[in-house]
Amino acid sequence: MQRFRRIWTVFGLVLLAGAARAGDRCPDWGADRNLYWGDLHVHTAFSFDANSWDVRALPPDAYRFARGEPLLLPPLDAEGRPTRPIQLERPLDFAAVTDHAELMGELWLCVDPGSEVHGSGECRFARGEAGLAGFAAWSASSPLGRNLVAPVIGWLRGPTAARAFRDPGYAAALRVMRWLAVKNGSEPRSAELCGADGARCLDAAASVWARTQAAANRALEPCSFTAFNAYEYSGAPGGSNLHRNVIFRGEAVPAHPISFVEARRPDLLWRELVDQCLDAGTGCDALAIPHNPNRSNGRLLGPEYGGATGAAEQAQLAALRQRLEPLVEISQHKGDSECRNGMFGVVGAEDELCDYEKYRLIGKTRDAIASDARAAGDIVEDSSASAADCGAESGRGGFAGCGHRRDYVRYALVEGLAEEERLGVNPLKLGIIASTDAHNANPGDVEEYSFDGNFGTQDGDPRLRLVSNRPPGGIQSNPGGLVAVWAEENTRDAIFEALRRRETYGTSGPRMALRFFGAWDYPDDLCGGSDFVARASASGVPMGGDLPKRPSDSTSPSFALWAARDPGTPEHPGADLERIQVVKGWVGAGGEIRQAVYDVATSRDLSDEISLETCQSPPGEAQLCRIFRDPDFDPGARAVYYARAVERPACRYSWRDCQKLPDAERPETCGDPSIPRAIRERAWSSPIWYTP
Repeated sequence: MQRFRRIWTVFGLVLLAGAARAGDRCPDWGADRNLYWGDLHVHTAFSFDANSWDVRALPPDAYRFARGEPLLLPPLDAEGRPTRPIQLERPLDFAAVTDHAELMGELWLCVDPGSEVHGSGECRFARGEAGLAGFAAWSASSPLGRNLVAPVIGWLRGPTAARAFRDPGYAAALRVMRWLAVKNGSEPRSAELCGADGARCLDAAASVWARTQAAANRALEPCSFTAFNAYEYSGAPGGSNLHRNVIFRGEAVPAHPISFVEARRPDLLWRELVDQCLDAGTGCDALAIPHNPNRSNGRLLGPEYGGATGAAEQAQLAALRQRLEPLVEISQHKGDSECRNGMFGVVGAEDELCDYEKYRLIGKTRDAIASDARAAGDIVEDSSASAADCGAESGRGGFAGCGHRRDYVRYALVEGLAEEERLGVNPLKLGIIASTDAHNANPGDVEEYSFDGNFGTQDGDPRLRLVSNRPPGGIQSNPGGLVAVWAEENTRDAIFEALRRRETYGTSGPRMALRFFGAWDYPDDLCGGSDFVARASASGVPMGGDLPKRPSDSTSPSFALWAARDPGTPEHPGADLERIQVVKGWVGAGGEIRQAVYDVATSRDLSDEISLETCQSPPGEAQLCRIFRDPDFDPGARAVYYARAVERPACRYSWRDCQKLPDAERPETCGDPSIPRAIRERAWSSPIWYTP
């Protein structure tokens, strides 16, 4: 009898523990997982570039905006206060402020009136108070400045110089240029600001980092809103983008954000994150998310082995990369990084949807841009409109350099398959998200019909956004995208785990729902039942996973796709769905990258066109669901699959900006036929992988 009492006591304790755990769950906890919307890439006045563009909002303001409260943006009034109110139509479920780790301390020393170096010449230039004389002095004293003197000396002496330095946009561009020199390694930290040992800047960065953490921790409200501690690692050696957003699971974080100044290669960042976070014994956990491969010249998603020699050492580093980098940002305000037609070594039919939001000065060649700039006396960022293909080797120069197939996620995923064949580890096993990279402290502000700009004074006025040769921003930019996660509840742990297992997708802005499962034997009637998710999960894997081992009697994998339109708001309903697709990539027999795009389901009527006068999207479908079986399956070849859901056409924000202006005030870009007036917004799922 005593034995049975002990058994029942233990059983009762187990039940109580289970009840306690259940009681800790959010009210909407769901085993089939809920859909949550967020933005994991946004900058505030703690970022050197945003600050130079007169943004004054700080991390607490960004989190309040994400939750639906109003925010004030430039222009500034006479007292330096922002004056332009904006507000989200629909609040987010989660967000992360990702201010640049680079120059975090230097910036704060220059904007804090109590700083011992606040009155220095370097800080006066950084704040825009030194004007042309400050730029000339810097040009004479800095390596990058001396390199710039020759190309700009004529402009400095010309009649447009005075106009430019009265224009806050040009003045800000020059200040940002100076900051970039340090951030990207062209110059060392400033001894004037940081001291000979750099300690003053590191201490200031730690102070800013503490304030950033405090803002995230205060904004956190489990079950309602999740705020992550985060920052951006922003190295761009030679102009090639190597940026990553570092997202921490909880409150345990390193004392300083690890920047490109301290870790000048991505593998050094990974190792520091392991030492200072993952293996530090503090409960710290982190992910690094690469972004903007489209301006990396093939380097951001290239095989990165940090000097490792031999396949064994490279496999170890590939495993470390897979541990730290399970995701990639496929789209943001600097454009789409999914795919591009005509790239070197890519075999397969052209994909018409690859032309979406390519970041360039649309419709102009590089020579035409340079000619226009000389005529106007402007300084402009180069474009990739006519950039050469890098070929097999990576390049340099960012948007001004050559383009590489690895600048696009689809082809990098296939190169990951080739590396897995060689090493036994796939270093590019990447799930997919999107975000904004907004520099206005305005996460999730992605609606085309109410675009508020991304760059403070640079593009707050629609007239500025419509001028194509005025970076940053300009007509080649866009509002950015959102990240969607399927998680059991809205908590840091649940959302972080969804990110880690890659049960995520990205959209170009709309909030369309998307599910993607893979298995070997999905029945054709799976789409018809209310238990779609439970049945799909029981015999298969969700987006981000690996297909189970192939049964001997299976001839092809099957995939279940379901998408539902963005409901929008009562005033601005979302567009209907046009189609859902499966995109497949694999390595060809000759080592080339192979691709295929399959229309799985389409709208019943695709004949109607969008009205550019009313911007009323043509009708489509509220939902689409279908089972897809790969008709070209080769059981001996590794393959990667992802889903793409596409909306019916909608007016691009730039055309909406044109419509707001009287005909006489519209710039030439409003009549340029090469600039799209309508776009087909979309969502990209994380992939599912097949391994023989």
